Amino acid sequence: MTDRPPLTLPEVEALARAAHEGQTDKAGRPYAEHLAAVAEGVRVRGGSAGQQAAAWLHDAVEDDALSREWLDAAALPRSVKDMVLAVTKRPGEPLEEYAARILATPGALLIKEADLAHNADPARLSVLDEPTRLRLTRKYARVRSLLGL
Repeated sequence: MTDRPPLTLPEVEALARAAHEGQTDKAGRPYAEHLAAVAEGVRVRGGSAGQQAAAWLHDAVEDDALSREWLDAAALPRSVKDMVLAVTKRPGEPLEEYAARILATPGALLIKEADLAHNADPARLSVLDEPTRLRLTRKYARVRSLLGL
């Protein structure tokens, strides 16, 4: 952490929304809707402000919306950075390793649980073509199983 005051939750939200501006999800919806749903899912599951901040940033590095260097230098607690990195999939990484990293990082499981819940929402999946819907449904079920959810 830097000697700057940590970013507030509204500041993290604004940064995440700006970083993902113009991006859409697989269903063509503004990507910020997914981020907001995951952050809200973390909140209603009793997540801390740090977990909510990590939820807003959970796809930022993975999607190249923000760089790893940005995250490293950001005025955020180490725990928030660790959670973001834990839920960031790495190219070619086996799901088993990904799940193990999430389980080993305090606070990260709740973020991934909220992410999976929103990703697997039948209303979101219903607008996708059948092969994509089936592929994603299987993938999300596999990750939930590996995480014990």
